[in-house]
Amino acid sequence: MRPVLLIDFGSTYTKVTAVDTESETLLGTAASFTTIQTDINDGLNNALALLEEKTGKLDFVARYACSSAAGGLRMIASGLVPELTAEAAKQAALGAGAKIAKIYSYDLTEDDVEEIDSLKPDIFLLVGGTDGGNTATILNNAKMVATCKTDFPVVIAGNRSAARQCQRYLEGRETFVCENVMPKFGQLNIEPAQSQIRELFLRRIIQAKGLSRASELISGIMMPTPSAMMRAMQLLAEGTAEEQGIGDLLALDVGGATTDVYSIADGMPQDAQTVYKGLPEPYVKRTVEGDIGMRYSIHGIVDAAGIDRIAKISGIEAEKAQAMVDHLSEHTDEVPTNEEWERLDFALAAMACETAARRHSGSTEEAYTMAGKVFVQTGKDLRPVRQIIVTGGSLIHTKRTGEIASHALFDPAEPMSLRPMKAQVLVDRSYILAAMGLLAEYEPLVALHIMKKELIPDGYQE
Repeated sequence: MRPVLLIDFGSTYTKVTAVDTESETLLGTAASFTTIQTDINDGLNNALALLEEKTGKLDFVARYACSSAAGGLRMIASGLVPELTAEAAKQAALGAGAKIAKIYSYDLTEDDVEEIDSLKPDIFLLVGGTDGGNTATILNNAKMVATCKTDFPVVIAGNRSAARQCQRYLEGRETFVCENVMPKFGQLNIEPAQSQIRELFLRRIIQAKGLSRASELISGIMMPTPSAMMRAMQLLAEGTAEEQGIGDLLALDVGGATTDVYSIADGMPQDAQTVYKGLPEPYVKRTVEGDIGMRYSIHGIVDAAGIDRIAKISGIEAEKAQAMVDHLSEHTDEVPTNEEWERLDFALAAMACETAARRHSGSTEEAYTMAGKVFVQTGKDLRPVRQIIVTGGSLIHTKRTGEIASHALFDPAEPMSLRPMKAQVLVDRSYILAAMGLLAEYEPLVALHIMKKELIPDGYQE
């Protein structure tokens, strides 16, 4: 036996997963409340004690950890044009595991500076202009950011002609200069900025959670939990040099406060009658719906779907359903206690999946040219995707997971939304995906084999 411990320091729970990398099996999982206020090791030790009750005492050969950093570190970005450099900044931030608080376009104003201070970001991403192009906006924004009262580091990843001048304007504030996220019109180069953001996240995660007290327990470099999830999804889809993955996929992680969506797919137009508009989407894409969550953001689900839709799916009269939703928003730790509450949670989870998948997926619209009618696509075409991976308490602790996940599929009532047409649903019943993303950094083939064993099929949805 060669046991390895995988730790996820979450905002609420510290989750531990033990695997045997020799037999490529899951040994056990456990969780306990995260104890930031006292000592982070208290929550970890509590979780380890629960794990030991299931697995017996294990002599771990390695311990790897990730963290969601006090609910996800908050980023603000500013760019030039919303559809171009500002969108590139958004992709860089989300791909690095960030939780975006705000994205600004064009010149920042004094009112914007006040708003930035009120939002208290952990990191600011400053971009704008292609290399050799517009410098006025990014220089103005650097001057405005310099006047912010809140202390935060700034990653500069815009027009290379202005980068050093921006750094001088921001003197006294921690700054990092990276390659331009869009060096040429329509060309993305987000990996350098992503790498810098991840590095900053790791440092600030350790500060935010007091993880320096646990660092001596960890064998490798810690990573943000969203990055671990992305790594797991990419490995599952692509596989390794030794073994193929399962192919293109869409993954949904429905939480209490946010719903994260991942797609591993090219997503480009499928036929000659469709033309693409906007920046190319990343092959590995993550979006975060900060207003869609099962408890803390429960009203966001209702706002998006409408209380009448919730009532229809749940079979609960609209006025009563609204009162139940209001109750859950005030009592965020409650779980369904009877069949009626289960029906409400089913409806909420279904609408969380539908809304998040719609926002993540691309869309088309008709246009007419000299050559006749064409379709204009923005975002990813996920219709060919045949695998949906689901995780999150509301989806793994129910017998109706497949039904819930089916709401992420293509809907004839919304023919322009490019969601998967049909798909096999795979359920992360043991809550191991972040742990497998961690393990993938060190033993990817083992992580792939464990995911293939542990992700439970829940029917083929059409």
